[in-house]
Parts: sequence; C-alpha cells; structure tokens
Amino acid sequence: MGPVTAATYRAFLASRTGAALGAGFLQCPSWADVKEGWRSLLLGWGPRTGPQAEQLTGAALVLLRQLPGTRKHFAYLPEGPVADWADPDLDRWLTPLLRQLRAAGAFAVRIGPSPAYRRWNAARLKSLTGRGRRLPDVLACEVDPLGAAVAERLRARGWRRCGEGGDGGDGDAQPRHVFRVPLAGRTADDLWAGLNQEWRRNVRRARKEGVEVSLGTAADLPEFHRLLRITEQRDGFRLGRSLAYYERQYKALNAEEPGRMKLYLARWRGEILAAHTMVTVGSRVWYQTGASADHRREVRPSNALQWRMLLDAHERGAEVYDMRGVPSTLDPDERPFGLLRWKLGTGGQVVETLGEWETPLSGTANHTLYRAFQAYLTRR
Repeated sequence: MGPVTAATYRAFLASRTGAALGAGFLQCPSWADVKEGWRSLLLGWGPRTGPQAEQLTGAALVLLRQLPGTRKHFAYLPEGPVADWADPDLDRWLTPLLRQLRAAGAFAVRIGPSPAYRRWNAARLKSLTGRGRRLPDVLACEVDPLGAAVAERLRARGWRRCGEGGDGGDGDAQPRHVFRVPLAGRTADDLWAGLNQEWRRNVRRARKEGVEVSLGTAADLPEFHRLLRITEQRDGFRLGRSLAYYERQYKALNAEEPGRMKLYLARWRGEILAAHTMVTVGSRVWYQTGASADHRREVRPSNALQWRMLLDAHERGAEVYDMRGVPSTLDPDERPFGLLRWKLGTGGQVVETLGEWETPLSGTANHTLYRAFQAYLTRR
C-alpha cells in the first residue's frame, strides 16, 4: 500500500474492480478540494510492482486535520475506504492503512464502512409511526449479514462505533440513516407506481400548474443558496455551509468529471421556486441538497424536481437513487419527521449504514491525544 496519483485513483474508480466496490462521491479525489482546512492523502492497495490502476484492489481518500498545538492529525475517511469489506481477513488491508496513517502523523482515525446494516421498507414504516417511536423500536425488514459481520470484526479489533458509550447522538459526521430508491430492473412505469398517491397527485399538480424543470449552471448557485437559507429557517436545521462551499464543490466535482454535480431548478412563471443538487459517480446517484421558497408551495415544485431527477438517474442506468439522510424519529409530532414522511412517499427504503468508526493509533501519546480529542468533541 502507498500513495497514488489522482489520475491513477480516478482510473481505479472507473475500473471494473473499483466500480464493483461502489465508491461514493466523498471518496473521489475532488472531494479533497471541497474541504478547506484539511490536507489530503490518496492511497491505494496493490502489488509492489507499481501503482497502475489495473493493479489496485482498493483505495482511500484520507482527510487530515491538525490538532491545534501539536504536530499530530486526526485522519478521516468519509464513507471510506473503498475496499473489499466482504474479505473476512480485514487485517490484510486494514493494517497497512493504519501503518500509513501513523507514518503521516495521525493519532486517530475515523472510517465509514460501506456495507448496510439494516433496512426498512417505506410501506412498513408508514404503518408503524407513533408518539415517541423511533427506527430502532421497529423490527427491520432486513438485517444485512455482511454489515453485521463487519461490525463484529471491527469491534474485535478495538474499533468503536461513533455515538456508542454515552456521548450523545449518533456521533457521525455523515448521516447514519439514509433513504434509497432501488432503480435496477425497474421501468419508469414501475417508479411511477412506486410513488404513493400523494406524490403522484403532487407531480400531476406541478405539471398542470406549468412548473418547468431545467438544469442550472454555476451562475444559479447564489439563488440556490438563498433558497437553502430560507429552507433551513423554515424547517429548523442549519447546515452551516456558505455559498463559497457550494461554488467550490460544483467547480471541483465537475472539473473531475463533467456533469458529476448538477443543479436542478424548478421555475413557475419564470421564478425559481426550488433548486436541488444531484451527484453521480459510476452507477450511483445521490440527491444531495434541496432548497425551496416559502411561497407558492401549492404548485409542488420540489415534487416536480425529484420526479425529474429520479427519471434522469434511471435513464443513465443508475442502480440506486440515494436521497441521503433521514431522521430516526417515527413520531409525526416531531418536526424532523416531515422530511422522512416526504421521502417515504417515493416508495424506497430507509437504510441504516454501519455508521462511522474510530480508533486511536498505537502509542501512549496517541491514546492520550485521542481522549483529549473526544473530550473536546463532547464539549462542543
């Protein structure tokens, strides 16, 4: 294992092996250009004979954040590494990774294994909502055996799942519960039939009212960001991301591959009422961020956008349309439930990922720094 170039890394992701491992956009080299305040490493596993893409068996984008007052770094692999998690001998590739990170000055590492843990179908969850109820209270439709095995293997090696141990919340930087709409083997008519009655009615309403959906450009990002601030205030959440962040993301991802990040706009009588972003890597598609105005919501611009994005993802051969994070609450009286309810209407699945896992790297000093770092995160 060792450093690889961005070109080699990208070629690996596009190879048959890389595509089979299903890298997400947070493990693309371009993501390092999005994250200010972090330095990055691109690493690859493969034979010692050379770093050619066809020889690699796995790869990792590592973000390194320096701990103030020290020369040590916290290593973060968002939704990574891109590795064979089905390999029962994780040490075969995990040990070299930790060795590389220790040599880079990391005192601890956080990873985001790709296997799913549990799944709940939309139809099941709709019938099991109730006061005070949460996803862990509901028997899952499926427990992924690979996810369960990976969790046990990591625990046996001393890794800790973020949020366990009484530090509050789930502790993850990325959403642990996501919503995914399966696309493989389905027709456009199947997708339409999968929408619930309310969604179909709203898509028809948008069409009848003359809502027009189109692709935007970088020049439309300020309007997207303005609508996002309105959405945050209305729905009671705060992403805390600046316009510059989205401009940097749009530029970096599309420089890596044209069309990797798209901005969809919904206009009604010439006015932009909603704007959503979509990211594509290989056969995977993500609805990343959505924003909408407070007025004229009755013309249903967001439903029109999502239906168009679903169809576009299906047309390009995507296997899954990932709508990203959902809350774990099933209580209709709780404010965050509205987001889950909206996504459930597409007829997909709530997927609990394995979440993020951390471990300090060997050495007394590293363990001490890690404890101090955890105390800092708890206070924050």
